[in-house]
Amino acid sequence: MQKTSLLLSAFLLAALVGSLLSTSSCKHDPLVTGIDPVDTTGTNNPNDPVDTSGWPCSPDSVYFAYQILPILVSNCAMEGCHSAASHKEGVNLTSYAKVLSTGEVKAGQLKGDFWESITSNKPDKRMPPPPASPLSQEQIDLIRTWILQGAKDLTCNPGYGGCSTEAMSFSADIQPILKSSCTGCHGGTNPQGGIELVTYSGVVQMAQNGKLLGSVKKETGYIAMPPAGNGLTGCSIDRLQAWIDQGMLNN
Repeated sequence: MQKTSLLLSAFLLAALVGSLLSTSSCKHDPLVTGIDPVDTTGTNNPNDPVDTSGWPCSPDSVYFAYQILPILVSNCAMEGCHSAASHKEGVNLTSYAKVLSTGEVKAGQLKGDFWESITSNKPDKRMPPPPASPLSQEQIDLIRTWILQGAKDLTCNPGYGGCSTEAMSFSADIQPILKSSCTGCHGGTNPQGGIELVTYSGVVQMAQNGKLLGSVKKETGYIAMPPAGNGLTGCSIDRLQAWIDQGMLNN
């Protein structure tokens, strides 16, 4: 009887230990993957990586490729003016090296042909020339800051840390992208190619026929837009795509 009792106790103890080990294993198995199964922030989601390439942009600095070159390409480096093919008066404004090689940009000084032409009120001296619209005060102020900061070729990643594409607004998100990189050619009284990207109706028309995204993504069968420079940033393209997917609201 005593032997039977001992065997029964040993059996019950083994079963209890086995149960505890099994429960512990089930509870902690997910940690082996390195991914928290209840994470809802996206920071541990391998399918939604956070962009940490390069370095973030500082609001106190002006970046040539990201902020200045799009203005020049859209407003000055179009066909017949200061593009790589036309280089009117020997001036090519399609890259940092080309812009500086003209000798017309005076780092740290608001003088010289370049500055005088973008700020002139005289139609025969203004750049871009009529019938194109002059640069906006916001664009001139940005160029002013760039020159006073030394006209440097600073770089950054505008999409660093993530790119918000939720609830895109036409006026707050889409128009600034197009104004910076597209409306120099596709605005004014005589938009290039008859494509107007200033008004909501004009943008929607190009979005609906696929030309807007096809051009900025530089897909086969579409004319790349902008025609020079690095093109739109990945974040800007993602925001255009999101706005279209969200119904192209006029908000």
